[in-house]
Amino acid sequence: MPPPAPAEGFTTPAAASPAPAAAANSAVTLPVARVALDVPLAHLDRPFDYLVPERFAEVAVAGCRVRVRFAGRQVSGFVLERLAASAHEGRLAALTRVVSPEPVLTPEIARLARTVADRYAGTLADVLRLAVPPRHARVEAEVPGAPPADKPPPRPTRPAPGWWDRYVAGPEFLTALAEPQAESQSEAQPERQSGPRAVWTALPGPSWPSELALAAQAALAGGRGALLVLPDARDVAWVDAALLDALGPGQHVALTADLGPAERYRRWLRVLRGTARAVVGTRAAMFAPVADLGLAVVWDDGDDLHAEPHAPYPHVREVLALRAYAAGAGLLLGGFARTAEGAQLIATGWARSLAARRGVVRELAPRVRPADDDADLARDAAAHVARLPTLAWQTARVALRTGPVLVQVPRAGYLPSVACVRCRAAARCLHCTGPLAVTSGHAVAHCRWCGRPAGGWRCAECGATGMRARVVGARRTAEELGRAFSSVPVRTSGGSSVLASVGAEPAVVVATPGAEPVAAEGYAAALLLDGWALLDRPDLRAGEEALRRWTNAAALVRPAAAGGEVVVLAAGDLRPAQALLRWDPAWYAERELADRSELGFPPAARWATVTGAAAGVEDFLAVFRSVLRSVLQSVRLPTQAQVLGPVPTPPAAGAPRPGEGAAAPPADVRALIRVPLAEAAALSTALRTAQGLRTARKAADPVRIRIDPMELG
Repeated sequence: MPPPAPAEGFTTPAAASPAPAAAANSAVTLPVARVALDVPLAHLDRPFDYLVPERFAEVAVAGCRVRVRFAGRQVSGFVLERLAASAHEGRLAALTRVVSPEPVLTPEIARLARTVADRYAGTLADVLRLAVPPRHARVEAEVPGAPPADKPPPRPTRPAPGWWDRYVAGPEFLTALAEPQAESQSEAQPERQSGPRAVWTALPGPSWPSELALAAQAALAGGRGALLVLPDARDVAWVDAALLDALGPGQHVALTADLGPAERYRRWLRVLRGTARAVVGTRAAMFAPVADLGLAVVWDDGDDLHAEPHAPYPHVREVLALRAYAAGAGLLLGGFARTAEGAQLIATGWARSLAARRGVVRELAPRVRPADDDADLARDAAAHVARLPTLAWQTARVALRTGPVLVQVPRAGYLPSVACVRCRAAARCLHCTGPLAVTSGHAVAHCRWCGRPAGGWRCAECGATGMRARVVGARRTAEELGRAFSSVPVRTSGGSSVLASVGAEPAVVVATPGAEPVAAEGYAAALLLDGWALLDRPDLRAGEEALRRWTNAAALVRPAAAGGEVVVLAAGDLRPAQALLRWDPAWYAERELADRSELGFPPAARWATVTGAAAGVEDFLAVFRSVLRSVLQSVRLPTQAQVLGPVPTPPAAGAPRPGEGAAAPPADVRALIRVPLAEAAALSTALRTAQGLRTARKAADPVRIRIDPMELG
């Protein structure tokens, strides 16, 4: 369905009448430029045609940045293509300025951005803001141009299987990446042959950066580019070093936010101009302009850092899957755990499972044992002080004789949640009802929402004035373990102070999930505390996320043959704990997918959320229902959309609260929309069209649309 027409009475630049001189002085060859404007309104999500003045004939190339006049003001945009004529029957306005002749928007990225915008019911302008970094004129003059066609960059040699020998079909995967992909000559199928696509369950241990580097080397040896996206800058640094060893200098760049705008743009230009053929980076690198992409990699695709927090909220896994399909490139979804989305790709035959045999897994995995937080604490005074069951306490005490011990704690801080000492009701602020927390052993409890101290707090349920800990944070845990294991140092990693690595000497390392440092010779043991805090979250992905965090930490421990042990504080009969005990995340992902398919949850169905003021959401849903019926009838699909809600959304942690005497602002509401996968495209079209109809009539109370949100709790 084409984008909705502009609102009545709104004059677009495509229909504006320029001065006769503008038309007379237009370029002789391809005088029309089709421009994608930086206008986020959904009903204007389409390209507009402009005349190219003669003075811009050479510099207004496809992909360059321009400025045009739109609705009485200057607007930025990108030239998508140059045309001999426009289908518009009126007279065209002219380009105002060419900001830079650098073609920063490649045809591949332009097509990908349009596909992503349609997939997530967003606008092209929103996606292009994510895809193309801001310009730095000085940097454009510094970066060398593209290498001559007769002197392309040297190709790395085809790698030996190396670490990939340990996986079933691992060497074959590398071989398929290294094979040159011939262009299809069929007009009906202009795409390349499809590259290998795999969902990879990595073996525990520190070898995964080298394994990713070998895969990238194979793609470059086949004459194509590689793009590797990882959750955070620490992961990028490890893979960056592995790529330097495998490819040599000058073959790749690393793109992370901490580089700063100028350096990031400098490296991005190297990729655009073809002087670097491989990219490793965090989320924003998914749109890096890698020429002739041969391999796209997503590491740890279950990490929520892969979900873009800005509209239209795309996920790295989905974007790179779309990109790999369009380019005929290989795709590798890797991690120590496996998501239900990865299991679905295997179940549908779109990708293959890439894993090691069970014998190899048993050789490299640590020994994992469950420990319930029960009466064992009362039998051992030292264990009670350390807040550890006897099994965990004894495991740590023995392991500290040979090396460091990792302690994973789900929450940062000291006591991030407290409760009434008598009735165990959650302690709430008397002013705004926000949750109370304690920042140190000598601090007064304070509200996490409004920041007020709660010195005179009294429980609203039973009147008691004392508090107890509901959740113990990393700093309080480190304090307790320091008293229990006074002979070894205790180090913390998390928040703004994340350790990259620790030595091989005995130490207790307390870390939050994702901040676990790598030990020089592997950890002698790991204690995974407070498993209930991960599993009891009211979230569809609670079990999957708990297993992902546990395997990421346990993978840093030495193999069982070398004495490595992991103790997890969670009920041993729960599925995530069982998957960890057997080190079989693929089994858990398959069971999770089966359950979600039966219940109609993602990824077995397509979900969307609509969030905003109550009046705006109700108005949007009314428009959406009529649009969806029309869309489904046009493609001959039954109407099966289910709308749940709207219901009030909980306030965000840290949200500002009204002052004394001020009325609280009305809470946002959220509606859930569910359709079968067969209607997924129709859902996106209907959501995008409904949004366009509302913006065209300048409806009040805007709403936010998310397709396949990470959280459905």
